[in-house]
Amino acid sequence: MAHAVPLRGPAELAQARRAAQLAAEVLHIVAPHVRPGVSTDALDAICHDHIVNVQRAIPANLGYQGFPKTVLTSVNQVVCHGIPSPEKILKDGDIVNIDVAVQHEGWFGDTSRMFFVGKPGVLARRLVRATYDAMAAGIRQVRPDATLGDVGHAIQAVAQREGFSVVRDYCGHGIGQIYHDEPQVLHFGRRGEGLKLEPGMVFTIEPMLNAGRRETRELADGWTVVTRDRSLSAQWEHMVAVTDQGFEVLTAWPEGTGEYAPI
Repeated sequence: MAHAVPLRGPAELAQARRAAQLAAEVLHIVAPHVRPGVSTDALDAICHDHIVNVQRAIPANLGYQGFPKTVLTSVNQVVCHGIPSPEKILKDGDIVNIDVAVQHEGWFGDTSRMFFVGKPGVLARRLVRATYDAMAAGIRQVRPDATLGDVGHAIQAVAQREGFSVVRDYCGHGIGQIYHDEPQVLHFGRRGEGLKLEPGMVFTIEPMLNAGRRETRELADGWTVVTRDRSLSAQWEHMVAVTDQGFEVLTAWPEGTGEYAPI
């Protein structure tokens, strides 16, 4: 049976914010290395070194339920949970999601973002931007007395407007001193339905959009999830806190949003 969603006070939010900022920093430092000819394993090593030797934090994914690496690298048709490998060499035109989680002083930070490798095609770029816009639309719904249904509906509306599908097999989650906690945050839904939001709640919003159909399948490695129709997939993820006034994005990028609209 699901337990109550924790409500964080200012001191706890400060700890969650610090862990979240460390996770965002990892994506910032690995960004210049995402280019054609680089293996996903090399990207993993860069992230691991920064978390352990610079941040003095713990790579939360490493060993989590048996996962063998520090980050998850999901390229092109991989929806999520891609395992970094020395054999997986990025090539011009690829799109890749890098998902990082750190544990710092008992608190978890979790975030992911898309990267372009060289110059992807028009569809790939449109999918990546639409997925970001969908995440942003969901985040903008976060405020006291809104519902998780409002969040999911906003995400789904953007996906449908752009002609893409929302993956329903995976969702966002509460996070704090537990990596995956209550509530479950679906990326589809109906306005006014689901959990009513309260100040102090902290969770991730991390929609996955497919260029084709929404169905997925897990590969034999027990981790990698791909689109069943082999279409492209994209994902973005932020950690969000519900505040008295609305929301705070805890995993804000150190370099800002660049070409993407601020949330």
